[in-house]
Amino acid sequence: MYLKAACSEISMPRQRGGPRLDRCPSSIQQRQGAGTRGHPSSPTGCFPGSFEACRPQEQQSLEERLPQIRNNFFQASTQPSAKMVYRNLGKSGLRVSCLGLGTWVTFGGQISDEVAEQLMTIAYESGVNLFDTAEVYSGGKAEIVLGNIIKKKCWRRSSLVITTKLYWGGKAETERGLNRKHIIEGLKGSLQRMQLEYVDVVFANRPDSNTPMEEIVRAMTHVINQGMSMYWGTSRWSAMEIMEAYSVARQFNLIPPVCEQAEYHFFQRDKVETQLPELYHKIGVGVVSWSPLACGIITGKYENGVPESSRASMKPYQWLREKIMSEDGRKQQAKLKELAHIAEKLGCTLPQLAIAWCLRNEGVSSVLLGSSNPTQLTENLGAIQVIPKMTAGIASEVDHILGNRPHSKRDYHH
Repeated sequence: MYLKAACSEISMPRQRGGPRLDRCPSSIQQRQGAGTRGHPSSPTGCFPGSFEACRPQEQQSLEERLPQIRNNFFQASTQPSAKMVYRNLGKSGLRVSCLGLGTWVTFGGQISDEVAEQLMTIAYESGVNLFDTAEVYSGGKAEIVLGNIIKKKCWRRSSLVITTKLYWGGKAETERGLNRKHIIEGLKGSLQRMQLEYVDVVFANRPDSNTPMEEIVRAMTHVINQGMSMYWGTSRWSAMEIMEAYSVARQFNLIPPVCEQAEYHFFQRDKVETQLPELYHKIGVGVVSWSPLACGIITGKYENGVPESSRASMKPYQWLREKIMSEDGRKQQAKLKELAHIAEKLGCTLPQLAIAWCLRNEGVSSVLLGSSNPTQLTENLGAIQVIPKMTAGIASEVDHILGNRPHSKRDYHH
């Protein structure tokens, strides 16, 4: 049985018909001599408290900007909700949108900077406040693109939750890993690329067997105490490694991690559903999950093979192509056809069902979305409307089709 997450719905402030600054920030800086009408605490003259501040004058409404969606049903079911749902990051006090925007593969690589800006704008105006990147994404270009967009849009830094990940920073021996030197220098490099004074969460992107756990935890505590990050977390760490970090932090009066980034979707369930819940209840470590659509497999676009423009067609993702074309891949496609009937019954798309299914888990603080175009992102954001429909009965139907529900310790006590 899954417990429904304790979360709240908060309307993000929007100002319709209010003042619009369509030349932010460069033209405002040129006019500062004549005085700006912006908020006195905003050096660029941007109006705080509005997601539409500094919006380009020519920007169209969402319906006008996006191409005609496939049909009326699809169009009705993919519109993002006016309200975003917010959850605490683990058991910390940091409030994050239950849907975040990731930048893996896309920013600085698969998509243009213009499309990246469109995606971030749609996400931000839909109430998304969590944006995730990493020093290794596109060789650092993803962080540059992310930072440029934040600066251009004049969004208040205090309204954003920016996270990055450290491990692979360069080719030199000292430019990778989780040693004290790279954690400090790597985070400084990330902040320079993003033109930020701090990130909200810095993640250890892999466990590092070459570095003592105490050194890792001390370095993470140091960057937090220096104001370079607010919190730290882990990514792809085992439950045992996370518990070790927590124990070291408690032993030496250091700061423990608040969350783990983990892969979680229909076909990858064991870690998030059996290992991490115990950490959530005992030490407050939450989950930021990634790849809710299994690298696009759950979208159904690979049903008849690998399209030329898809991620699986790219040379670095030969492993994904092989996975899709395997016997297990074909079995997964058959299950997805059955799951599509549940989505149709709920009045949503299969990707929306998959994302809402991830959020049914109480320990999942946020699900990172990866989108390469505005249509995809808008559809995925529509999963917000499906969360209330994700009842125990629906979850049971999904489990029956998937046939892969892992057994937790709780199951054996009943």
